Amino acid sequence: MREAVLTWCVPLELLCSHPLPVSAFLKTQVKLYTYRACAGKDEMGKMVSVINTVDTSHEDMIHDAQMDYYGTRLATCSSDRSVKIFDVRNGGQILIADLRGHEGPVWQVAWAHPMYGNILASCSYDRKVIIWREENGTWEKSHEHAGHDSSVNSVCWAPHDYGLILACGSSDGAISLLTYTGEGQWEVKKINNAHTIGCNAVSWAPAVVPGSLIDQPSGQKPNYIKKFASGGCDNLIKLWKEEEDGQWKEEQKLEAHSDWVRDVAWAPSIGLPTSTIASCSQDGRVFIWTCDDASGNTWSPKLLHKFNDVVWHVSWSITANILAVSGGDNKVTLWKESVDGQWVCISDVNKGQGSMSASVTEGQQNEQ
Repeated sequence: MREAVLTWCVPLELLCSHPLPVSAFLKTQVKLYTYRACAGKDEMGKMVSVINTVDTSHEDMIHDAQMDYYGTRLATCSSDRSVKIFDVRNGGQILIADLRGHEGPVWQVAWAHPMYGNILASCSYDRKVIIWREENGTWEKSHEHAGHDSSVNSVCWAPHDYGLILACGSSDGAISLLTYTGEGQWEVKKINNAHTIGCNAVSWAPAVVPGSLIDQPSGQKPNYIKKFASGGCDNLIKLWKEEEDGQWKEEQKLEAHSDWVRDVAWAPSIGLPTSTIASCSQDGRVFIWTCDDASGNTWSPKLLHKFNDVVWHVSWSITANILAVSGGDNKVTLWKESVDGQWVCISDVNKGQGSMSASVTEGQQNEQ
């Protein structure tokens, strides 16, 4: 379902003390960037530089590239139907695994939390989700889910606090939730007709109760409620909540985009009262959605920027203060909210270039 133009992505991970954008481009290369604040009078001065270039030797376009929890391993996937894992410590690149199991282009990969071991999920045009696990230094297929009728476009692991749970969004309009129950068994729940025409993206809410940093009584166990966001070809973002009986219910429907929603990203949280979601679309717009009420019923959109082309991906830094945006304009841009509540572009890079612009440009927040 995805266009061939989607040849790279920009997840943000925290390596050392700064977010690290990863961009895959030129079919087979992945570049790792480090982002650092520059000393000087201009407090907005920033510097982004390449710290590693990985030649993956994929035989076709790369669609996703994800760093693991520790920032030492890189997973990539491609239209050549393969998933590859590299050790990228100290600026090197050592191929650890070349995983073959899909029968079509592989759209996305996702690392599970390391408390469950070395586990990687992948999804493909072949309608399958494969969960790979490393045992004694060897990567093998641990589980295969073939419960969808069309391409599976997105996979996302739930916060580790909930256990090993994987959300999968498909072009058949459904979202599957795979829960590991032990002894190699996975329980499957399915939300049918989650999005008409198809689901393009899924993203879990953090396992933190909004406002708990301020209001949570000391020593009291928080009451976690599982939630995630999804984006689809119906131009909608939907928020889903698990009910007490274990069934999933649509909690909110967020409308602002005028074309397919390509990605959604629920921002990490430490328990502040405000919840935040970023979304991007075929319409070229990126919205920041915020919710300040404890009930989670009132979400307000704010236009971050109107780009001149489709926007494929949005991704938060682990501290949720920087948003990476990538799209069909051949650029990766980093955005940060200023003290007056406006979003500004603090850095941008053209795909294929080895360095980023250090200039700061104002985001055209009011451009429609």
